[in-house]
Amino acid sequence: MSEELQNVQVGIIGAGPAGLLLSLLLARVGITSVVLEARSRDYCEGRIRAGVLEAGTVELLDRLGLGERLHREGIVHNGVDLRFNGESHRIDLPALTGKSVMVYGQHEVVKDLIEARIAAGDPLEFEVSALSIAEVTSARPTISYRDRHGNARTVRCDFIAGCDGFHGPSRQAIPADVLRVYERVYPYAWLGILSESPAITGELIYVNHERGFALFSQRSHLVQRMYLQCAQDENIEAWPDERIWDELRARVAGNDVPDLVSGPILQRGITPMRSFVAEPMRYGNLFLAGDSAHIVPPTGAKGMNLAIADVTILAEAMRAYYADGTAHELETYSETCLRRIWKVERFSWWMTAMFHRDENDDAFGHRLQQAELDYLSTSRSAQTALAENYVGLPLRV
Repeated sequence: MSEELQNVQVGIIGAGPAGLLLSLLLARVGITSVVLEARSRDYCEGRIRAGVLEAGTVELLDRLGLGERLHREGIVHNGVDLRFNGESHRIDLPALTGKSVMVYGQHEVVKDLIEARIAAGDPLEFEVSALSIAEVTSARPTISYRDRHGNARTVRCDFIAGCDGFHGPSRQAIPADVLRVYERVYPYAWLGILSESPAITGELIYVNHERGFALFSQRSHLVQRMYLQCAQDENIEAWPDERIWDELRARVAGNDVPDLVSGPILQRGITPMRSFVAEPMRYGNLFLAGDSAHIVPPTGAKGMNLAIADVTILAEAMRAYYADGTAHELETYSETCLRRIWKVERFSWWMTAMFHRDENDDAFGHRLQQAELDYLSTSRSAQTALAENYVGLPLRV
């Protein structure tokens, strides 16, 4: 079959939160796009990942008309508990910032975005293969691929948005002598479970314990999402249900905490811990957004929110360009995003370092960690700094 050529203003690679949201933001101002995704729709909608939404993310989804199910099924959190030495210390988010966060799974956000894209009748292709990017420094770069039926396709566009994650092809299209990579791999991982059991509390609990970090959160009133710090090379088969529940109870034990009720474990997995930033986020007419440009450890719940901030900035830059030919925001896109990204990287690194037990650290380091937590539990100024970062920094910082 002969190759089919599509002409759009923006070619978007990746149907995760970043790519899908960008497509909707562009459509609202009349900018045409196509979204291409290597995975199936079922995979994209079924991949369970963290889902703490910053206040700004919730406001944006509301403006796009995507808040109905979010507010019906999501859980508002007005605080987080920091737990160490067997005691909890609550950070009151509204009292400190006037804002809250919402717990709503990333896969649920993706479902809502996919439904909105399809309802609008705009191009969205799943299960594409052999995708390649060319001519990104030209006025009309191209994306070549095969659709789910094996037919050769080419997209010619003004701009390419690489929203295809850490392992996608977009970042690889930037020459090695241009791209700068900053990375830190942490010497531990998370063992995460999804369980059918009542939530231990109504808000997240971050635990610093001599046996390692633990996190207690919920996806609904009957489904919990919980994590345990484990070895970097941990074997999931070494963790039967009983061991997981015993370890969760051991790490949360102490004063003022309800009993942890066990239940069927629906899903389990190991999550590696990494901080990663690639600069610049623009090369020619190729723009990176989300995990293709940066990764944060999940401790601060920032991954999806950071991706959404990227594409919000990119959509506004493209709107300005098509509305009046102003290219300044496109030219400064990378600089604008990276200023915020590095602040979020700092916060995620700080939360990670404060709560995890590093076996390579010495007794002095462990005492400093305890002093940091003690200061945080008693200083309103320190709590305000945490709360401001947790509910979400402004887009432009």
